[in-house]
Amino acid sequence: MPFANFKVPAGSLTPQQKEEIVTRTTDLYAELFGDQARPNTMVLVEEVADGGWGIGGNILVLPDDTASA
Repeated sequence: MPFANFKVPAGSLTPQQKEEIVTRTTDLYAELFGDQARPNTMVLVEEVADGGWGIGGNILVLPDDTASA
């Protein structure tokens, strides 16, 4: 079963954007593996809490757009 796991900052995507990720990823797997893969393709869009991940030893947080207001 083809599987894709997208980890994104919590609250950063709309439901429509998540749907597009699922749809386009499923289409890609069907293109690569044949249309028989479509009904078995699992796509997980996983939201990670702010500060719950890091790169290069640095914790990542989303910018606070209200700080400059």
